[in-house]
Amino acid sequence: MRMFSLLAALITLGTAGTAQAAVQTRPVTYKLGAVTFEGTISFDAALHGKRPAVLVVPDWMGPSAFSRSRAEELAKLGYVALAADVYGKDTRPKDGKEAAAASGALKADRKLLRQRVRLALDTLLAQPEADPAHVAAIGYCFGGTTVLELARSGAPVHATVSFHGGLDTPTPADAKAITGKILALHGADDPFVPPEHVAAFEKELRDAKVDWQLVAYGGAVHAFAVPGAGNDPSKGAAYNEKADKRSWQAMRSFLGEVFN
Repeated sequence: MRMFSLLAALITLGTAGTAQAAVQTRPVTYKLGAVTFEGTISFDAALHGKRPAVLVVPDWMGPSAFSRSRAEELAKLGYVALAADVYGKDTRPKDGKEAAAASGALKADRKLLRQRVRLALDTLLAQPEADPAHVAAIGYCFGGTTVLELARSGAPVHATVSFHGGLDTPTPADAKAITGKILALHGADDPFVPPEHVAAFEKELRDAKVDWQLVAYGGAVHAFAVPGAGNDPSKGAAYNEKADKRSWQAMRSFLGEVFN
């Protein structure tokens, strides 16, 4: 209880709490078949004992400074986080064309996608700082799609957060296997996630009696939380500072609710 009281204090105090953090990172590797993956664990070394664990799945560009920075921000809040790799260490897209090929191959093979993200989750839960009784997964764009598939697989995840992720799935009936709560943070003007996908997603979760929330940010398009997405919404993907800040706060509140 003492550790969770500290976590609640950190979440409540925000920057006052994060100033105390002593965030450390370490690389971690894991393997599926012939493919080796490389991720990064972030945690606050000033805390002791186990703490809630958060899996962070990056967008279609794969592991990056952005995904690692989000894991570090979570560590400042009292979590242990893994900035995951679902491509394999030898696949690091250099541009959108390569990213589309890498992410498209996994979206076309949801079974393999689920296997890889579950391996990343298991790697996180094997860390000495991780509390397997308090587990979350968050993802950006392709990563949002990925963590939703992880939840649909029945993985032991108590809170799943998709930031501007694809909401469609070839197996909507699998939502009945979801064991935790879902938060979808969506750009209301995202052309890559059309209204029919949103409606189908809502029906999928409603039919499965999942505890879910969907927040749509007006004026926001795809990749609204990724600073490197540019600032031209007419291209369909662009950073939106207001939506970024609001969605991060929504995630913090959601995790606070689930873990306290």
